[in-house]
Amino acid sequence: METLQDLLNKTATYLPESHQQFLRLAYDFAETSHAGQMRLSGEPYIQHPLNAALYLADMHLDKDAIAAALLHDVIEDCEIESQQLEDYFGREVAILVNGVTKLGKVEYKLDLGGRAARQWKPENKRQSESLRKMLVAMAEDVRVLMVKLADRLHNMATISALPADKRVVIANETMDIYAPLAGRLGMADMRWQLEDLAFKELNSEQYRGISTLLTETRAFRENYIEQVHEVLSAALTNSGLSFKIVGRAKHIYSIHQKRLKYETMGRNVDSVYDLYALRVFVDTVSDCYAVLGAVHQLWRPIPGEFDDYIANPKPNLYQSLHTTVSCLDSNPLEIQIRTYEMDAIANHGVAAHWYYKAGESTENSTEDMAWLKQVLHWDYESSGPEEFLETVRMDLFKDEVFIYTPKGDVKELPVGATPLDFAYRIHTDLGHRCIGAKVNARLVSLNTPLATGDTVEIITSKLERGPSLDWLNQELGFVQTAGARQSIRAWFRKQEREINVERGKGLFFKELRRLNINFTDPEVVHLLRAENDDDLYLKLGNGSLTLSQLDARLATRNEELPDIKYSGEIAARSAPVEVLGVGDLLTRIASCCAPVPGDAIIGFVTRSRGVTIHRSTCLNILNEDEPDRIIPVNWGTKTDLVPVRIRIEAWDRIGLLRDLTTLLSEEKVNIAAVSTTLLPDEMCVVSLTIYTASLQQLTKLLLKLESIKGTMNVGRMAGLE
Repeated sequence: METLQDLLNKTATYLPESHQQFLRLAYDFAETSHAGQMRLSGEPYIQHPLNAALYLADMHLDKDAIAAALLHDVIEDCEIESQQLEDYFGREVAILVNGVTKLGKVEYKLDLGGRAARQWKPENKRQSESLRKMLVAMAEDVRVLMVKLADRLHNMATISALPADKRVVIANETMDIYAPLAGRLGMADMRWQLEDLAFKELNSEQYRGISTLLTETRAFRENYIEQVHEVLSAALTNSGLSFKIVGRAKHIYSIHQKRLKYETMGRNVDSVYDLYALRVFVDTVSDCYAVLGAVHQLWRPIPGEFDDYIANPKPNLYQSLHTTVSCLDSNPLEIQIRTYEMDAIANHGVAAHWYYKAGESTENSTEDMAWLKQVLHWDYESSGPEEFLETVRMDLFKDEVFIYTPKGDVKELPVGATPLDFAYRIHTDLGHRCIGAKVNARLVSLNTPLATGDTVEIITSKLERGPSLDWLNQELGFVQTAGARQSIRAWFRKQEREINVERGKGLFFKELRRLNINFTDPEVVHLLRAENDDDLYLKLGNGSLTLSQLDARLATRNEELPDIKYSGEIAARSAPVEVLGVGDLLTRIASCCAPVPGDAIIGFVTRSRGVTIHRSTCLNILNEDEPDRIIPVNWGTKTDLVPVRIRIEAWDRIGLLRDLTTLLSEEKVNIAAVSTTLLPDEMCVVSLTIYTASLQQLTKLLLKLESIKGTMNVGRMAGLE
């Protein structure tokens, strides 16, 4: 077991005696507070906060952070008041402990399959509020997260004492939240330990398989790396450089990810060369580039496998040169080149940054980590903890691209981000006034995905204007970051209620007309779970409910309103339909109303052709005088395609039909028939019969068709004839 002396020995190398005395007092307070408490492993509880403190001492954190690690559970588990901590150890320690402390003992829920739910759910408000509190406290003082990560690392290292279901819950939370946050702080050592420990619980079979592979190939890999080491050392020595070369073993979860990537590419997943790599350490930045030149003279670099994170540091302060070369026996080998200071920052992130920039304030030492400030901005604009945490999950934990402003500043965005996301990342007002964008000096659509290295110039309106509600429609792809969506919703929430209600009402009925769906007022309120009509229209008008979300709810109408009964007639074509209470009967889609999966439907028993499927609002059903032949039906689970007709009114121009058919092809939609009719005033009508799998797919398609140049109205037609 660890002891206080172990902690004092580690901190003696960089903390003065007065600070060590402070840590003695914190340890004594924690030990007294936790007296009599035991962990499930059988250890005295004090071992947990002590080990967390030792992790932080390894990173050379200051006395307040280490004291907070020693005390991080006394408020939650020992009924100690925050004011008491402040009186004994000062305001900074009390703030850090408060930031780490949960609002209650909140756990991730398990779904029906026994797997932990790997997302923040609106109904789990205590959990959402707890995580929001920690993240906001982290943005104000990043040491809050460092203490929490040390707490989580020791919990994961000793997780075997817990029941299996709880281990899965905690491992999922670690993989989804805490490991990515460690990566965001540049704490690579902490991240890979958390990932490996979580992976061991979530996929023990794969974990053991990779561990066995590493053991079996160890001698071969070490021999190969020794040969490479000799060749490279000789070349660098001849160049007169001072250097150090070390082998670098990839961690188990990283190898698992590499295997999955290789499987999709059809490559050999057991290649031993990707299990190992080299790092070269030098004294200066200029030496880094000198080593790179020497490496490329020795071995041919593999195209597309070079990254310069020295000239373009990552947001977590990481700097290094990465290159992959075709090495001895033409085997690929990754080589990383960095200074000793860069290596410390790569392993311990912002903690090492503080150590190397001794004397700087916390604020100055993290000023380059713009995402920390972004967290505070998201919290200010969010409507609640669930929306805030969804923003964090979407925008902080995805792979990133690095985009340049016209002045050369670098902005980091998630993969898939658009010029509109870029505008909102720079400033909310810039996003609100955006009317266009240039990427690499070329005018592009606002929903164009950006790639690393792009230079983006935002074109703005000179007049005051606000965002468009279309920007919130995920099917159109204008914004991909939750932060941008949050800013747009916040703008609409600030508009007057009456304006939003009127706007939402117009949007709602336009969508019903587009889809050719009829609803009564009670159905609307029930289906959308609104308090009343105005509440529904308000949510649509202020962006709280998007059209894509509305369409998703409309597609579940048959499940939401099982008791509504109507009447009907006959038609043609097979469809994925289940006749309730009866065996497998022949079913056909009615051509008079042409229902598609997602529509509310009813069945009509014919005398010779099985059951004909109608929309519940079909006039033939409503006027049927033999109600005994009407039976309830549901859409089945098959993925059969069904025909539907679309009417498009547009300006008659060269290339219109080509643009329409190209879009349908890109959406992988089959066209059964197409016809055009010329109208006065250079207008035309294009009638399309297409095959679709669901109302949701049809809705997405209608929205995209409406965005084609020259289209005026796009809607679904009532039948097939």
